[in-house]
Amino acid sequence: MADITPLASNSGDRTQPRPRRDAPILLFGDGKDWHGKSLGRAFEARGIAPITVPLGACGFDTTKPHGLAIPGLGDELPAAAFVRFVPGGSFEQVTMYLGVLHALRDSGVLVWNDARTIEACVDKSTTSFRLAKAGLRTPRSWTTVHRDEAVDIVKRLQAEGLKAVQKPLFGAQGNGLVLVETPDDLAPDEEVNGTYYLQEFVPPALDDQYQDWRIFVCRGQVVAAMLRHGLSWITNIKQGARAKAAIPSQDLSDMALNAAACVGADYAGVDVIQSRDGGFLVLEVNSMPAWNGLQKVTKFGITEQVVDAFLDAAFAHGQAAERDKA
Repeated sequence: MADITPLASNSGDRTQPRPRRDAPILLFGDGKDWHGKSLGRAFEARGIAPITVPLGACGFDTTKPHGLAIPGLGDELPAAAFVRFVPGGSFEQVTMYLGVLHALRDSGVLVWNDARTIEACVDKSTTSFRLAKAGLRTPRSWTTVHRDEAVDIVKRLQAEGLKAVQKPLFGAQGNGLVLVETPDDLAPDEEVNGTYYLQEFVPPALDDQYQDWRIFVCRGQVVAAMLRHGLSWITNIKQGARAKAAIPSQDLSDMALNAAACVGADYAGVDVIQSRDGGFLVLEVNSMPAWNGLQKVTKFGITEQVVDAFLDAAFAHGQAAERDKA
């Protein structure tokens, strides 16, 4: 279990709480889906019974020593928290959920992935910005709240003989993707909540063979990878694509690791596509990736690798806190 020490006193006499070495582990999610059950079993096999709680049940309570309202936690902070799922909701609700994760990190709790990473990944425009700023090859992208600007972007691509993919700014599993060849293909404002995110379409390296890579990264290492073969240009498993285990090259592995690092991800699913010139481009970085499809083509337990890495990080985090205190 993580060896984590108390915070130094704040101004005044009150000491702010920090997690104890025997404090519990939080698992944010409902624990009912495949991933939640798999994570729960992996923790329990290591002698840990995590407190599994939906973020939607959490909030703030400044009458408590740590200022948070987390069912089952009591008045002490957890040793660490693993975020499997952040629910949707209104802007205010999602802001509060992420606020709870920010507060845990600010209180010295190790959070995988923390709110900063989730914010950088769930907003595709920010992911694209981070990837481009880090010098990673990624499709050109544009984000605007003005439909006329989106129309102009599509027209410019048309003039180059290219297409765009319109994606929901907040979306996953291939839902809501639209291939845009002309301005008439753009979805109406209400379907995109008034925000247009366009990414240059990358044609398949081989005609009519739609495939991309999903590379699963955890704590600075590539854990597993697969090629996804799509029935169409959408290659998500949830959209009918089939998976095949694959071993990425060193260059491809380095690209995935750098993509995860540029959004600060402790664990991530990195989507990479090969273009017709033979090079690779990072499409997206997923901060709460599903790995049940990847597990089906992987011989070892991915969940166990993730949990072991998470607990190792929690232990190292606690050791660092001890050194800082000393």
